Amino acid sequence: MKDASTSGQGRPSARDDGTRQLLQWGGWMVATGLAAVVLLETVLGGYSRTGASTNAGWFALIVALMSIPFGLMLLTLGVAKWVRNRRR
Repeated sequence: MKDASTSGQGRPSARDDGTRQLLQWGGWMVATGLAAVVLLETVLGGYSRTGASTNAGWFALIVALMSIPFGLMLLTLGVAKWVRNRRR
């Protein structure tokens, strides 16, 4: 039984090569990180040179420091795949 997302050679088709998913997940990850930063600054007490001032602020800082770089990596990979697919 063949998968609907693959062409006859067992490779993903040009329409479903994961580019869209990379762009979506990367965008959501960056948006989550930016939302965590905004919440940290406005609601959760902000931060100083020594870190966040509340426990929830520390959690928001950790989420931001995790999701922004990873989301940017996913977005970069998605944009590179999108550019490559457009050139084909």
